[in-house]
Amino acid sequence: MSSLQDIQACVFDAYGTLFDVSSPMQRRRAKIGPEADKLNTLWRQKQLEYSGLRSLMGAHADFWQVTAEALDYAMAACNLKSPALRAELMELYLAILPYAETVETVTKLKAAKKRTAILSNGSLTMLTSAVNHSRLTPHLDAVLTVDDIGIYKPHPRVYQMAVDRLDVQPEQVLFVSSNAWDVAGAAHFGFQVAWCNRMGNPPEKLPGKPVAEIKSLDEVLGLLGV
Repeated sequence: MSSLQDIQACVFDAYGTLFDVSSPMQRRRAKIGPEADKLNTLWRQKQLEYSGLRSLMGAHADFWQVTAEALDYAMAACNLKSPALRAELMELYLAILPYAETVETVTKLKAAKKRTAILSNGSLTMLTSAVNHSRLTPHLDAVLTVDDIGIYKPHPRVYQMAVDRLDVQPEQVLFVSSNAWDVAGAAHFGFQVAWCNRMGNPPEKLPGKPVAEIKSLDEVLGLLGV
């Protein structure tokens, strides 16, 4: 891993990488019933589709609105007509659960004098709430949101935010994401990228390849010799 010897900053995607996007559904699985898995899959699918389509349309809305609209679609597709359930799922998204290894991994990187940051499509309100609930705040140098530029990843302007804020060159950043499209975008931009491929998915057929593929965030520590 000679290409990782000069890494100065470790930057993480949030949703699906640090935070488990299935956790709101899992905490209300009994109330949702047999459509729970379908609801969760559609919710995430439409969340990503709508953010990308809004960027292409030049019709930006923050990720909280996009998340709500995606949930509305998913609930309609699953024939779930419960305003109370909708409200509960949205509230749980603000307290979305981290993966088991998230906090320890970020804490150890920070202790090893690596700059640490989140770079996410999430809105500032969503990210602040998730970070605070996970007790990650003291271990992060920055929480960067696309709210500041009004366009979503994988646009290069989003990745440039990390370079500017952390005062590093792209090749000095190890970017970690579980989303293969984000991996491609970040690598194409010029970051060193570790793909946290928890589900064993095939790579996307897009420009930009990761320098490492891992199954769990704690493997980042080994990549960087922490």
